[in-house]
Amino acid sequence: MAEPSILFQLPIALGKVSGHTAIVTGAVMTTIGTTIDVAPSGIDGERLVAPSRGTPAGGRKGVLKGGFTPYVLLIPATAILLVLVGWPLIQLLIMSFQEYGRAQVFGAPAPFVWFDNYVKVLTDRQFWQVLFRSFAFATVNVALTMVLGTLVALLMTALTKTFRLVLSVGLLLAWAMPPLTATVVWGWMFDTAYGVVNFVLTNFFGLDYQGHSWLIEPLSFFTVLTLIVVWGAIPFVAFTVYAGLTQVPDEIMEAAQLDGASGSQRFRLIVFPYLRSIFLVVFILQVIWDLKVFTQVFALQGIGGIRDQTSTLGVYIVQVGLGSGEYGLAGAIAVLTVIIMMAISIYWVRQTLKEDPL
Repeated sequence: MAEPSILFQLPIALGKVSGHTAIVTGAVMTTIGTTIDVAPSGIDGERLVAPSRGTPAGGRKGVLKGGFTPYVLLIPATAILLVLVGWPLIQLLIMSFQEYGRAQVFGAPAPFVWFDNYVKVLTDRQFWQVLFRSFAFATVNVALTMVLGTLVALLMTALTKTFRLVLSVGLLLAWAMPPLTATVVWGWMFDTAYGVVNFVLTNFFGLDYQGHSWLIEPLSFFTVLTLIVVWGAIPFVAFTVYAGLTQVPDEIMEAAQLDGASGSQRFRLIVFPYLRSIFLVVFILQVIWDLKVFTQVFALQGIGGIRDQTSTLGVYIVQVGLGSGEYGLAGAIAVLTVIIMMAISIYWVRQTLKEDPL
């Protein structure tokens, strides 16, 4: 029997023999020739030898975990999106380069005019007025929705379980109400003759609002519209931010409070960095939704607004397309709207990635 090359009489708790594979039995360790980890066993005097690091478990190298199964599972959803979203977008893009009016709807050929529709849109003064109005409206609504939704989420973390449940049910009811129904209800509240708002302001606050029309002036029209849109959008922001707040470690918040940090400092220096990605997603979604808002604007105009002075991008596209029969121009406006929203989204995502790379 060959003599072992190295003898150890002292027990080894955990060690590594560089350049040799160690097989240990009792107090004798034989060197064989690879780097290996050695650890103690539950049996006195025995040492366990780790497997070789050269090959992963199972003996397969470079195999993607899960294989192609995730990609196969995505095929049905991707196919549905391509049919329901991709094909209409392609048709819209083609239509924006054509002279497409009412005659083309009934089968007349649609000649290509290429960029003439875009030139007409970009040189139209009314388009720029509507675009500016839409951005101003979206800016105010996004700011109010994000601030109020975040405050509601912070309030939910401070409430007891019972009051939090009551508040959650109220938010869910507001969120579940269809936009058209909500607009009609708010329109009744601001009705000129029988609205509860005029009644309360006149009889309880002594103000002269008897028979006051809230929708005839553009500024008051957008005030009412902002109430409707923000009221319906707050629940989404509140629930999303609240879900993120539950993931902020309590130990860090308690340590900051013990160090004397105020509530605003804890939110700015701890909570907001933790929830930066959540705020980004919610912000982008709110910008997209408020830029393309249609139902509330269209319904409120039907109750009493002046269309030419209160239209936003979504309503303006419908007016140009269905109202005037200029489907090619409407398609060009829609394509420009998509490009604007994509540019805003990409910009904010890139800025966030620069500040906080993944």
